[in-house]
Amino acid sequence: MATKSEHNQVTRSLKTRHLSMIALGGSIGTGLFVASGGAIAGAGPGGAILAYLGIGVMVFFLMTSLGEMATYIPVSGSFSEYASRFVDPAVGFALGWNYWFNWAITVAVDIATTAIVMHFWLPAVPGWIISLAFLALIFIINIISVKSFGETEYWLSLIKVITVIVFLIVGVLTIFGILGGQHIGFSNYTYKQSPFVGGWPATLSVFVVAGFSFQGTELIGITAGESETPETSIPKAIKQVFWRILLFYILAIAVIAAIIPYTSPNLLGASASDVAISPFTLVFKRIGLAGAASVMNAVILTSVLSSANSGMYASTRMLWAMGNSGFAPRIFGKTNSRGVPLPALLATTAVGALTFLSSIMGPNVYQLLVAASGLTGFLAWLGIAVSHYRFRRAFIAQGHKLSELVYHAKWFPIGPILAIIMSLIVILGQDIASVPHFQWSRLLISYMSIPLFIVLTVWYKVKHKTHLLKLDEIDLTPHRDHRKEAKQK
Repeated sequence: MATKSEHNQVTRSLKTRHLSMIALGGSIGTGLFVASGGAIAGAGPGGAILAYLGIGVMVFFLMTSLGEMATYIPVSGSFSEYASRFVDPAVGFALGWNYWFNWAITVAVDIATTAIVMHFWLPAVPGWIISLAFLALIFIINIISVKSFGETEYWLSLIKVITVIVFLIVGVLTIFGILGGQHIGFSNYTYKQSPFVGGWPATLSVFVVAGFSFQGTELIGITAGESETPETSIPKAIKQVFWRILLFYILAIAVIAAIIPYTSPNLLGASASDVAISPFTLVFKRIGLAGAASVMNAVILTSVLSSANSGMYASTRMLWAMGNSGFAPRIFGKTNSRGVPLPALLATTAVGALTFLSSIMGPNVYQLLVAASGLTGFLAWLGIAVSHYRFRRAFIAQGHKLSELVYHAKWFPIGPILAIIMSLIVILGQDIASVPHFQWSRLLISYMSIPLFIVLTVWYKVKHKTHLLKLDEIDLTPHRDHRKEAKQK
C-alpha cells in the first residue's frame, strides 16, 4: 500500500479543464434536461427563472467560500475536514459520513436509472443486467486511476455542454421564426397567469427543485486534494463554472418557457424516466429533428453515467479522507500503487450494489434509503458556509492578513451568511406543504437526513467530548498529519 505522501504524488493529476468539467458536469443533468419542465409548469416562466437565479447566486457564494478554504488547505476530505477543524470535530464527522452515504446511495439510484433509459432501445433485456454492467464499468473507470476518472468525466460532461449549446441556438432561432416556420416571440411570458404562477409559495417550491439541480458543484472541493495546481486551477475553475452554469440554466429555462406554454401537459409531471416529455425533446421535435427522442435519450444516459461516475469518485475520496482523519477505520485510508483508495472504492461499490439489489428485492427499503440521503447535499452546503465563516474569522483573529490567502472570497461575511440562510430555507422547505396536513409519514421520509445528521453529531460529541472550537484554538496549519496525531494521542 502507498503512504499518504505517495498518494498525493501519484494522484495530483487533475488539470483545470478536469476540475471545470467535473463541477459543471456534476450540476448539468436530468435536473436541466427533464425536471426543468416541471419547474416552469409549477411556478411559471418568471418563478422558475427567479428560483434558479437565486440558487445560482447562493451556489456562487458557496463555491467562493469553498475555493478560499480549498486553495489554503487542499484536501480530498474537503468540507468534512474543514468543519472538523473550524467548527467542531463532531460536525465534520457527521458531514463526512452523511456525504459518503448520500453519494453511495446516489450511485445506486443512477445505475437503476440506466436500466430505465436503456429500455428505450432494449426493452427485452432485464434491467438488473444493464444496471450491473454499468456499475462494473463505473468501478473499472475509478479503479484504473484518478486521471481515468477525470478524462471520462471530462468527455461525458462535454457531451452535455454541447447539447445545451445546440439547444440554445435551435431554441433562439425557433423563437424568432427562423426555424419551425412560426414566429413565437415571448408571448408565453404573458400567457394567462404568466410570468409568475402560484405566487411566492410556488416560486419557493421551485427553489428546492433548483437546489437539487445544482447539487454536485461542491465536487470541486473534493477534487482539490488531487489537483496538480490547486492554488491556480481551483479559482479559475470556480469562475468558469459559475458563469457557465448560470448562463446554461437561465438561458435554457428562458428558451423552454418562451417556446412551450407553462400550461402544456407535457411539462407537468416530467420525470427522468420519460425522455418523450423532456422539454429538450419537445423543442427539437418542433423543428422536425428526426430521432429527437433517441438523441436526447443518449444524452440523458451520459448524464446519468456522469452522475454515477462523479458519485463513485466523491464518496470514495470522502471515505478515504475519513480513514486518514480517524473518522472511519484506518483501512479506508490506504491506497494502492496507482494512488487509488482501493478499500474505500470497494466499500462504496458494495453499498451501491446492495442498495440497488434492495430495489429488486424490497422496494420499500430502497425508497427509504434514497429518502434518507435526500437532504444530505444541502447539509453539506450548509457545512461549507458555516466552516468558511468560522475559518475567515479565526484567520483574522489569529493575526493573519487576507494578502496571505491565494484566493479569497468576496463580500465576506455577506456571502456565507446569505448561503447559510438560503440553505436553511431550502432544507426546511423540502416538503413544507405536508406540515399543515400533518402527514407525518411523508414528513419523516422527506426530512430523514436531518435526524440522521443530528444523531451522528451527538454520538461523536458524547463519545469524544468535543466542543465548538474557539477562534483562537482553531488549527490553521495548511497541512497536518492525522496519522502522526493519532500516534501521539
